Parts: sequence; C-alpha cells; structure tokens
Amino acid sequence: MTSSAASQQRVVVTGASGRLGPAVVEHLAAHGWDVVATDRVAPPPGLPAKFVRADLGELGQLVELISGVDESGPADAVVHLAAIPAPGLAPNATTFANNVPATYNVFRAAQLLGIRNVVWASSETVLGLPFAVPPPYLPVDEEYPPVPQSTYSLGKTLEEEMARHFTRWDPQLKLVGLRFSNVMRPEDYTGFASWQDDPAVRRWNAWGYIDARDGAQAVRLALEATFTGFEAFVVANADTVMERDSAELAAAEFPDVPLRRPLEGRETLLSIDKARRVLGYEPQHSWRDEV
Repeated sequence: MTSSAASQQRVVVTGASGRLGPAVVEHLAAHGWDVVATDRVAPPPGLPAKFVRADLGELGQLVELISGVDESGPADAVVHLAAIPAPGLAPNATTFANNVPATYNVFRAAQLLGIRNVVWASSETVLGLPFAVPPPYLPVDEEYPPVPQSTYSLGKTLEEEMARHFTRWDPQLKLVGLRFSNVMRPEDYTGFASWQDDPAVRRWNAWGYIDARDGAQAVRLALEATFTGFEAFVVANADTVMERDSAELAAAEFPDVPLRRPLEGRETLLSIDKARRVLGYEPQHSWRDEV
C-alpha cells in the first residue's frame, strides 16, 4: 500500500525547529524530498532545507508558503508538526487557540491549493493519557474512540474530527494523523535509568516513547502511502522505556485492565500493529542501543 516518493517532490514541514522537526527534515531530504522548513524560530544550522519564517495562525501566510513562496512552484505535500507540544506548557486557552486553528489553516490551505497529501502530528494523548483512568485494554490501539483528558488532547481530538470531514468533502484527499508517543533524542536516553526503580513514574503513557529518527520514518511512510481519506496511527518504538517485561508492568500498574493478547518481553503497550500493517513501519532504534 506504499510507493516510493518521486524524486524531488516538494514538501513543506511546519514546526521544523521543534523536538521532532529536525529529524523529519533530515530524513525526508535524505530520501529525495525537496524540503521547505517553516517555524516561528530558525531551525538548527545545517538542516538540508530552505527555511521560511511563518505564522500558521494566518491562513494567507500558509497559502503563500505552500503555493511557492520563492516562485519555484507549489508543494506536493505538507507535514504539519508545529504546535504547543504538550499539556501544561501554556494556559489551556492559549494551547487550544494556538494548535487547533493552525491545523485548520494547514488543512484549508492544502484544500484551496489542491494538495491532497497531508501528514500531521496528532498525539498519544488522545488514547486517554495520562492513564489515571485506566485504558479499556492493553496494548492500546486505534480501535476505541479518543478519550481526551486535557485541553491539549481535546484539541488533537478535534483535529482528527476535522480531518474526517475534510476528507469527506474531498474523497481524494489523504490526511494522516500520527499519534506520536513521547519524542526522544539519543541524548535523552541517559535519563532512562532514573525510572527503573519506580514504574509508576512512567505509568502515565504506559511506558511508551518514540525515537525522533523512527518518528521521521513514520512521517515519510505516511507521505508515501497511496490510500486516501483520514487515517490515524499510533507511532511508538517497539519497546518500552523500562527494563522490566511488559507483562509484569501491566500486572503491577494496570491489574484490572484486560490484555487483548499475550505480551512478549519488553514490547510496547502502545500498539504499532496498524502502522506496521498499513504503512510498513518498523522501528530501527532503541534506547537500549544508545546507553
């Protein structure tokens, strides 16, 4: 269900200066994409992309950016990563007013310009994080409706609902929401040792994480996918952040939550089965290889 990206297809990547953005820009450029990066602040030096500063709160700026700000032609696709990236980083109303309208503007600009390939960052939080209220089953997946527990997560849930309707209006449009787990870079892995004595510290997201490089792989595979319509995918690494086996963690911290299948070793409790099956996603990195 996937195909290789045509040489030098152009993609606009929003949030290019954020936690995941630089890895996505580097990965897409390495796989033949012509990348235009945008953010409110400049990305790290040396990224293989043209950088254009833009405010996603203004639809006109997005239309101009995606249609070809340098007069060299429109983008073929958009990757939308820009957002206040988690609950608690700003007042709730600020988070909502920043994130949801910006995503609407991305969808609308793509619709206006006839661009039918959009991938954006949804969030693991729509699964019910933090799991103070236990999930319906483990491993969690995309089969149950979103359960937002914060304003940030409510915004991501509404973005997914918007995507359903944008693709209903235009059946040829592809909108892919990637429910990224907690994004980690290699330099973060030294801190994982501090969690091993108390699994409750990371219970809030069922001990999940996503290496930024594997998150970038998922973005590329979603861009290359040939289906149309709206699809959401949980995107996590294949293992947890813990040394303990996943079955032991689940029994200790979620004793009343049913298991949909036996758990093997330290496998993720944020199911990536759909991403594997539909996108061909397979994580290549683990924190265990970095420490």
